[in-house]
Amino acid sequence: MNSEETEKFVQLLTAHQSMLYAYIRSLLPDSQAVQDVLQETNMVLWRRSEEFEAGSNFVAWACKVAYFQVLAFYRDNKRDSLVFNVELVSMLAQQNEEKLAGSHDLQRVLSCCLSKLPEQSRHLIQQRYASGGSVQTIAAEQGRSVGAVSQMLYRIRQLLQECIQKTLASEQGE
Repeated sequence: MNSEETEKFVQLLTAHQSMLYAYIRSLLPDSQAVQDVLQETNMVLWRRSEEFEAGSNFVAWACKVAYFQVLAFYRDNKRDSLVFNVELVSMLAQQNEEKLAGSHDLQRVLSCCLSKLPEQSRHLIQQRYASGGSVQTIAAEQGRSVGAVSQMLYRIRQLLQECIQKTLASEQGE
């Protein structure tokens, strides 16, 4: 793996830490165990980084690795009274993977819909959400009233919602 691929992999790994934590947390009852399994998952992901194909679904791959780390944790701690049944863990993992796949689709569609907005609208959304800006700050910067900026943001969000719904509906109808 060259340095550019390594950097991209590290970016993916760090960007999805909270998602991995939440996924593992949904399968383990103990927060210290979650931290341990997350650490072990990160180590396995790093060791197997060359197996990951750029452009494929990182979340699905990382969750599968985390799932096997959770199973290893349960296998190694089967005397613990808080250990779940393996079938229950499998069922929970499947449900969570489906939810994560759905959120990945939603993020992809949102990104596509954002790119369809006019530049001015996209810039306004970025000012408001990407940098954590407030409506008041944007209004002051643009010399507009807070109400006018709020109304513009409302209309843009409506357009995004319609675009997302239409795109998801057309994808499900395929």
